[in-house]
Amino acid sequence: MKPTKEDPWKLMKTLTHARIGMGRSGGSLTTDSLMKFRLDHAMARAAVWKEWDLSSTQKELNELGYPTLQLQSQAADKETYLQRPDLGKRLNSSSVHYLKQVWKADHDLGIVISEGLSSYAIEQQTIPFLKELLPMVPNYQIAPIVLVKYGRVAIGDEIGELLKCKLVIILIGERPGLSSPDSLGIYLTYHPKKGTTDEKRNCISNIHPAGLSYQLAAEKLFYLCNEAIKRKLTGVELKDDFSKQIE
Repeated sequence: MKPTKEDPWKLMKTLTHARIGMGRSGGSLTTDSLMKFRLDHAMARAAVWKEWDLSSTQKELNELGYPTLQLQSQAADKETYLQRPDLGKRLNSSSVHYLKQVWKADHDLGIVISEGLSSYAIEQQTIPFLKELLPMVPNYQIAPIVLVKYGRVAIGDEIGELLKCKLVIILIGERPGLSSPDSLGIYLTYHPKKGTTDEKRNCISNIHPAGLSYQLAAEKLFYLCNEAIKRKLTGVELKDDFSKQIE
């Protein structure tokens, strides 16, 4: 009887969640690999369609001592939101009216939270990340944290403009992959306003327990915020040199 060969992919599989070394049974995937693929696919779909428990996130933030606002994009429901990305980029009329009437003071930093394409990401990563970030910015005048239903990245620009923020960051659920249905993304914009285009933003992505850590993501964002204030810009002209600072 021939000795069984050790799986040559065994070590590499411990270093990544990517689908490598899945093996074959005849001309097909093994049953184990196929079942894992179907499970991951179902998790990715669920991340997109699951409704965000916004009230629970708001309660957790309030318990930590952070004031919050709850707003809504122009998308009235999940199906509309997924079919009409443009409606997720703008606030509805009542939200705009509320911000114009109530919030008059200027702010250094606005923080916006929206589910994007993964409610799992927001529900699981937002609070741990903010616990790392907020103690780093005690000298920033921070606007109330805005939780916006059915928002896309660009909605942060309109909110930042209405709250008169020098900087706005939006924490948003990223498009789920087959191995990461709960990945959080962050976009940073200096002098936010409606119509800002993507090259004017900086992005930090892949924030979740198996990806970029909360602490490192917070430190990178803090560095970029300070550089943005100093240089009065974000986007392609603001290079992420944070890694050089920690070498």
